[in-house]
Amino acid sequence: MTIRYSNIHFHIKNVFCFLLISIGITIQAQDKTDTVHVQKEDDFYDIITVPIPDDIILEVGGMTFLPNDALAVSTRRGEVWIITNPYMKDGLKPQYKLFAQGMHEVLGLNYINGDIYAVQRSELTRLRDHDGDGEADEYETVYTWPLAANYHEFSYGPVLDKQGNMIITLNLGWVYDHGESLSKWHGWMIKISPDGKMKPFAAGMRSPAAFALNDKGDIFYSENQGDWVGSGSITHVAEGDFVGNPASLVWSGLPESNVKLKKEDIPDTHEPKYDVAKRVPGLKPPSVWFPHTILGISTSGILSYEAAGKMGPFEGQLFVGDQGQSKIMRVYLEKVKGVYQGAVFPFREGFSSGILRLNWGSDGSMFVGMTSRGWSSTGRKLFGLQRMVWNSKVPFEMKTIEARPDGFEISFTQPVDVSSAKNVASYAIGSFTYQYHHNYGSPVINQGTCTIRAIEVSPDRLKVRLVVDSLKLGYIHEIKTEGIVSADKNTLLHHVGYYTLNQIPDGDKLVITDDNKVKPVMQHDHMAMTGKKTSADSTKKAVTAPAVKYMVKQPAAWKNGVERTIKLGTLPGLKYDLETITVKANAKVKLIFNNNDDMLHNMVITKPEAADRVGEAAMKLGLNGEKVGYVPDSPDVLFHTKLLGPSETETIYFTAPDKPGKYPFVCTYPGHYLMMRGVLVVTK
Repeated sequence: MTIRYSNIHFHIKNVFCFLLISIGITIQAQDKTDTVHVQKEDDFYDIITVPIPDDIILEVGGMTFLPNDALAVSTRRGEVWIITNPYMKDGLKPQYKLFAQGMHEVLGLNYINGDIYAVQRSELTRLRDHDGDGEADEYETVYTWPLAANYHEFSYGPVLDKQGNMIITLNLGWVYDHGESLSKWHGWMIKISPDGKMKPFAAGMRSPAAFALNDKGDIFYSENQGDWVGSGSITHVAEGDFVGNPASLVWSGLPESNVKLKKEDIPDTHEPKYDVAKRVPGLKPPSVWFPHTILGISTSGILSYEAAGKMGPFEGQLFVGDQGQSKIMRVYLEKVKGVYQGAVFPFREGFSSGILRLNWGSDGSMFVGMTSRGWSSTGRKLFGLQRMVWNSKVPFEMKTIEARPDGFEISFTQPVDVSSAKNVASYAIGSFTYQYHHNYGSPVINQGTCTIRAIEVSPDRLKVRLVVDSLKLGYIHEIKTEGIVSADKNTLLHHVGYYTLNQIPDGDKLVITDDNKVKPVMQHDHMAMTGKKTSADSTKKAVTAPAVKYMVKQPAAWKNGVERTIKLGTLPGLKYDLETITVKANAKVKLIFNNNDDMLHNMVITKPEAADRVGEAAMKLGLNGEKVGYVPDSPDVLFHTKLLGPSETETIYFTAPDKPGKYPFVCTYPGHYLMMRGVLVVTK
């Protein structure tokens, strides 16, 4: 019976297949190609705006939580507001009450031992409410320091160290085109004991907008690009350190000073800072560099990810805000041979104003305090208060990058797809650094590529070991992993990290085998196989702007000379001193641009209604941006100056467009285009 059934079944099957073929139907295997899901930041991290009453200008300078879970916020206008229900529980709006006022630009706030401490420009102040009416009735000076009435003498703090001392940092002043310590201890980190005694702690700071303790209790401060500062960074600060700006050393000869270097000890050779530090004992390079315009332009608040926070699987790391680009980065630190180093990753962008302060709420959300008046930011609001909330979904990210004796090891938040992780085409690694000199900022220098020789995926698929050639001590290593997907086919939320390599660890090198060895042909022929350009190829087009758009000599063809001379300068708060310039069509124009500001600026004339497109293109120039003065190679760009440092002047020549209309001019230094602009009006 069974044999007979099988024969019948076989016969029926053959007949059915014959019929299918006879009517032209072909049986094909179903395409089982997996769909790759592209992750977005708002898939995991929500940004919630805390409403601010219309009559309150909450330009946030400091934030601290009180025991009743109310949030105290200080402002640049010298006020302290107490905000109850900042979480907006039960759908209720937060309530604001003015606690203190009449102070001088309060850029730091902390609740310590039952009192609120505020850092004004010239003093540390203790605020007390004796009668319990919710308003401070005692403003007690705990410690004061001198000022020279220079606008750039900002003061920040206080943060408690492990011993209970209050840490404060004092900005350098700005004179003409460089920073100066015009008042005692400016450019220093100082500590004030609980009984009010001051001790200088470290020197060499330019604009130390924020500092915090990591999970080990060590102090890190954030620095902003400027003179002697090639790019933003965070640096571990120990007692007696000199972190780079020699202006502060004017006070190093005082008996209280624990820094003995003198200004004349610091060479101005345009070398990398790490190389200079090898010859100058006491000079300390950054722990982690933040590539300028890529991961911020004005490094600000630092927040250690400890038990109070809930922001994904990144415990022990630091979150660092940026004022200019209105975003937050994430930093993984490791200590190698006693020296801190590590990697910075993108984390979350899209905040409403310039980020200055970060605090953990009691629910693990992150409160973000913002201000941008006079300090341009990509978030266009003049001020703001927002919360970032993690929705408990784990993004596919590079969790850490760690140095190895022969390269790097990357750990991931989720198992990787082995095929993509073993493919060398999934990676691109390069190195670069900045100049250490008196100039404002620095171009990217000494760029190089790093060849990957071997790739090994851990058994749990959570780590990838890379054997890398051409590692450079003191350099930033850009590590791109764009081709890697997770085992369940998610793209990385962010596919780049920047590792600052201050030390190479000891230990065993990876044994290179036939299984993990990268075939040289795979790297050399990657572009031919995939049709994709390498990162180096993709930037070639961006590094040269057409010469006709940039003329610094009067053209010989102008037989009748210049028909219109224009003088353009700058004003504080990211403004040109002329909002409108009127010229006739086809006029021969000589434009003299004087950057009398304390920041880098250019002047770019665009086609009508193209200012935003040009500004956005400048933001995307990446590491090569400064080489071209942040002027993108775009048909929307008509004429431009170079990127000018503080107090620099340049003259350019151009023939006005022949078509009447309104032609915007903007500063395309990343972020400035949002505010720094005017209009060239061309008439008949």
